[in-house]
Amino acid sequence: MAKNPSPYCQCLHFSANALARNITRLAEDEFAVTGLAPSYAFLVMTVNNKPGITAGELAQIMMLKPSTVTRLVEKMEEKGLLKRMKENRSTLVFPTAQSVVLQDGIKAAWMALYERYVKLLGQNEAAALTTEVFNAATKLEEK
Repeated sequence: MAKNPSPYCQCLHFSANALARNITRLAEDEFAVTGLAPSYAFLVMTVNNKPGITAGELAQIMMLKPSTVTRLVEKMEEKGLLKRMKENRSTLVFPTAQSVVLQDGIKAAWMALYERYVKLLGQNEAAALTTEVFNAATKLEEK
């Protein structure tokens, strides 16, 4: 913690955003080798793991709004990493050969990110913080 903590350090909004900025910086550093921003890498990894996933299920897994997932998928489709197919009223998302090739690199970047923050926080604190942040995000999520 800084020598002179912010007067806002007791505010969850302030602290969560500071954490998000810091972990995003670390993630961007580690995922740079993939050529993808972390959010795109997680999207591609999810589709690679579950070909034919619906956009709605992707939104649930990624904890994003469906419209955000649509924009992310469109960008990855433009880059040739994902393809969409309409089936009745659902949109199914599939990997491409190019995205499958990236899978090992994406997983390696994810592991490098994990190892980096564990080195900084310690194994127990990293695990506890991850669980607490996820649980809080789930409770605060608009239903």
